[in-house]
Amino acid sequence: MHPRRLAAALGLALSGLAQAADYASLPGGRFDSALPQGDAPDAVVTVGVAPFALRRTPVTVAEYARFVETHPEWRRGAVPALLADARYLVGWRGPLEPPPGAAARPVVDVSWFAARAFCESEGARLPTWLEWEYAAAADETRTDARADPAWRRRILGWYERPGSAALPDVGGPPDVHGVSDLHGVVWEWVEDFNALFISGDSRTQGDPDRARFCGAGAIGLLDRENYAVLMRVAFLSSLGAADTAGTLGFRCARAQPGVSP
Repeated sequence: MHPRRLAAALGLALSGLAQAADYASLPGGRFDSALPQGDAPDAVVTVGVAPFALRRTPVTVAEYARFVETHPEWRRGAVPALLADARYLVGWRGPLEPPPGAAARPVVDVSWFAARAFCESEGARLPTWLEWEYAAAADETRTDARADPAWRRRILGWYERPGSAALPDVGGPPDVHGVSDLHGVVWEWVEDFNALFISGDSRTQGDPDRARFCGAGAIGLLDRENYAVLMRVAFLSSLGAADTAGTLGFRCARAQPGVSP
């Protein structure tokens, strides 16, 4: 069953008390996605991104601890295996005991279902891939720095950090939108992660399951020099909604007032 339908069927659209969270407003606009779109798999397609608001930083361990305190169904040991795998919050010492010294670090080892429930609890949602890609293209002074080789080298340097390294606290230097940590901290869930099985490469023709394994879903990327995007699409497209990982976190998004989501 599709993850969204499963969540709805199990009554997981939470409406708990909203927590205070800091969101930045992004203006949206016309944007050249690195992914092929619709019926034009081999051409750059400019898409429209509606204005939206995005959490300035990933959700932290402290924020998630407050969430599970008020939503006991999402505590470790209480979540059905259908909604989170065995690694869910594996580093926590108990259902309400996150790792010591980790309060300001991004929460990890959370499933798509859990991330979505958290965002709904504060009247938000997970960002779409295009919203995340649009936001992540910015640097400190430009809304789209992707054509800058120095920016690309810096992004790749962040992604080369050993996976065993301790995660940093959130709150790095903000970009031009006032958003931090879109690169170099954790991978991040997006709402439509399971729609990234896109390829214009002939090697996948006639075998749609090829796009589900080993990053094959990313080989149709139009901008193949943007390896950071390729790696992220490959990683997200390999996941199931109940999967967790020690380098996978999330942040939430909202539609701007007066703009349809």
